[in-house]
This record gives sequence, structure tokens and C-alpha cells, in this order.
Amino acid sequence: MTLITTIGLDTAKQVFQLHGVDNEGTTILRRQLRRSEVLRFFRKIPSCVVGLEACGGAHYWAREIKALGHEVRLIPPAYVKPYVKRGKNDAADAEAICEAVGRPSMRFVPLKTVGQQATAMLLKARDLLVRQRTQTINALRGHLTEGHYHIQRCGKDRRPCRHRP
Repeated sequence: MTLITTIGLDTAKQVFQLHGVDNEGTTILRRQLRRSEVLRFFRKIPSCVVGLEACGGAHYWAREIKALGHEVRLIPPAYVKPYVKRGKNDAADAEAICEAVGRPSMRFVPLKTVGQQATAMLLKARDLLVRQRTQTINALRGHLTEGHYHIQRCGKDRRPCRHRP
């Protein structure tokens, strides 16, 4: 039996697609796994290089698979796309990830810890709230202007001050 050296893992909501090759590049594995079967599968096989597309849940899966002794590499989606040979589907994506991860000049995304992901989530949530607040203020200013109330930004602290025509 030939040993799998590289696996491309395409993550999805429920069904994950795997594509595995040996050190000569011969395809050994093409398989679909349900979410609940992924870690069980990686526990059974000898350690190898596992490539994932860097997306929402990829850091979680990378940490879990790495804890099982595999070498995990995350690839930006833009770097995987050129390796897709045929139509856009999960099997083709897994094969492209597997091919891309073996390239010597490929650049990888560093694996984030749980703390780093939590910090990034907080920063994104704060940014969203600031944008929504700005949208609301601008909409309110526009509606008030229609009623001949003009709100201008005044002073150094940029507080609005009300002027009536």
C-alpha cells in the first residue's frame, strides 16, 4: 500500500472533500467525509501534509488536525484558484488545494490561535458598529435636512450643533 504524503481538504458546511497523493504525485485518495468523520479519519492515517483553503472555519480545522500530528498549511483562496483544472466543485477544489500545497514557491497563511481569532472578531464587530452608526447619523441628517433642519459638524470635538434657517 502506498503512503499518502499530501492531502487537499476542501471544507464546507456539512460534507468535506479530500484528495490525497503520494510522493510521486499519484492520486491515491478521493473521498467525501461528513463533518463528524473528519477528525476520526485523520486519527487513523500516518502524519502527512494537509492543505486547506484559508476561509472562515479553516483555522479551527487546522488546529484540530495539527493536534493529531499532521503538518497543516493554509493557502489563500486566490492562490488556489489557478490550480482548478475543471468546473468549480468540491472535488476539483480539493485537488487544486492538494496541488497548490506542494508547490515550493507557495505562500501560506499563518495559523491563528483561538485568542487571535477572538481579537479579530472583536475588531470586525467594532468596525461594523462604527460603520452602522455613521450610516444612521448620515441618514438622520439627510431626513432632517428635508424638514429644513440643518445639522452641521462644529468645533474641535466634531459634535453636531443645530442651526435653524
